[in-house]
Amino acid sequence: MDLTPFVEQLRHELAVAAEPGGEDARALAERLAAPLESSVRLALLSALSVAAEELTGQLAPGSVEVRLRGGDVGFAVTPPPAAEPAAPPTPPAAPAADADDGSTIRITLRLPEALKSRVEEAAAATGSSVNTWLVRAVSAALDSGSRTPPTEPRRGSRWSSGQHYTGWAR
Repeated sequence: MDLTPFVEQLRHELAVAAEPGGEDARALAERLAAPLESSVRLALLSALSVAAEELTGQLAPGSVEVRLRGGDVGFAVTPPPAAEPAAPPTPPAAPAADADDGSTIRITLRLPEALKSRVEEAAAATGSSVNTWLVRAVSAALDSGSRTPPTEPRRGSRWSSGQHYTGWAR
């Protein structure tokens, strides 16, 4: 960060303040501006250091350091170490009709967006999570004795003895 614009702004303000005093005051302001430049830079650096200390207090255990390289000021920000994300809560498993051994597995289910919205609404209406609602729906479908998808008729070309085949072959 270049401090020159801030020093120039102060030099300009000093000249404006000396203007009503006439030519002698203006000349005195110009003579004082040059020797004050290093003091102004030091005061700005001190202000930035105090600001960095306040930020460090708020970022603890992270930190902000002010670094001077040549005539430029830079900042080194060390963020606080990232906290390990907490494990997401495990959704409660719905009781299965068969013997429940307590173990669960994760699967990926792809739903059309409209169907997903309907599932979310149905789950919210029962006051349960989407996962719980889906487990109950699958359990109910299997308990009804149906082993095929309820909306998909069994086709010999796509379904075969418990294995699922998709796609087309020539």
